[in-house]
Amino acid sequence: MLGLKLPTDPRWVNIVEKNIEEILTDHAFCEQKATSTAISLIVSFPEYTELVQEMIDLVTEEMSHFKMVHDIILERGWTLGRDRKDDYVHQLLKFFPKGGSRTTQLVHRLLYAALIEARSCERFRLLSEELEDKQLANFYKKLMISEANHYTMFLGFARQYGLRKEVDAKWESLLEFEAQIMKDLGKNETVHG
Repeated sequence: MLGLKLPTDPRWVNIVEKNIEEILTDHAFCEQKATSTAISLIVSFPEYTELVQEMIDLVTEEMSHFKMVHDIILERGWTLGRDRKDDYVHQLLKFFPKGGSRTTQLVHRLLYAALIEARSCERFRLLSEELEDKQLANFYKKLMISEANHYTMFLGFARQYGLRKEVDAKWESLLEFEAQIMKDLGKNETVHG
């Protein structure tokens, strides 16, 4: 369903289990960045009313996810660590050239968002199935469903606002590019790394 060309090696979960505090901190910041993306789309493309309405809802949902992750961190006696650069997203954002029409820029941002949500969904599925910590496994199972919905929403908007054939071709190319990025990742206890 997600269309990812290179699945995450299940051994990534073993890396995560060695430092749960680190994955939770990274995850919390991923939720904040997802909130920022939704706000940025509202600010940058206010004339797309349907998109704006969905992004308003997404801001609320992503911040509630941040709170859930933060609550787990606090329950375990930890504090939220500092944010770090997301190498996955940094590499991914190199795919589409800068510029182009407003519609092209919007479609590109929606495709990036869809892919980030798809990879998050795939990673959360792995965590839900493989983590020995049952509280976290159940937590990630619930979030996996949310991420899948976000992925389909962003991809749907890209197809709605762009020419379907062009959008689908760009999506396939982006998936191939992402698979190349993923070959060098999966060695850290981060959501995407």
